[in-house]
Amino acid sequence: MRNHDCLKHGRDGALRSPRRHIAARCACLLLLALFIASCAAPDTRHQIVISTREQKLAVLDRGNLMAIYPVSTSKFGLGDWRGSRFTPLGQLQIAKKIGDNAPSGAVFKDRRRTGEIVLANSPGRDPIVTRIFWLRGLEAQNANAFARDIYIHGTPEEWKIGLPASYGCIRMRSSDIIQLYDIIGVGAAVTIADAPLASTIPGSISPGTLVLR
Repeated sequence: MRNHDCLKHGRDGALRSPRRHIAARCACLLLLALFIASCAAPDTRHQIVISTREQKLAVLDRGNLMAIYPVSTSKFGLGDWRGSRFTPLGQLQIAKKIGDNAPSGAVFKDRRRTGEIVLANSPGRDPIVTRIFWLRGLEAQNANAFARDIYIHGTPEEWKIGLPASYGCIRMRSSDIIQLYDIIGVGAAVTIADAPLASTIPGSISPGTLVLR
């Protein structure tokens, strides 16, 4: 007996139902789609430049300045020693994005949502909230960044944004990091420098070009 696409024989000679065959094909297509998504090309279009001196983060699209946001880097200083609470310098990249569709103020512990939501500037609260960009260092001077869990992430301590106040990460307002999360993809380049943005990305910034958030 000939085999047909949607009607096949099992080991006992019984006919397999077309529904079961279609379900199996759908499952294969889903696995293929997930595999393709996991192999998506890195974001080479966008770049993030962070000035620890000015406590600002610039977003570039193909080298053109898109926006500048205020941030908060480490209150302990700069560097990448194991066990330290410093903000690393140099060339890094976005290794992982965490927080798809999480509400503003959603609390993360060990990169997992706890189910709690903390409002901006809640007294005595300082968890990681809203979105996470996990950074991987690309140079010897920041080789420990990934293992040290250095992130760009949301913070409820928004009143401290613009001042060095973190424990090594780069903090942003929840509304700002939600915007950034929708723009920047995994693999995007990140530069952290102890210098003004104007000297880090010369020619891109001129007075009056952007209103800082």
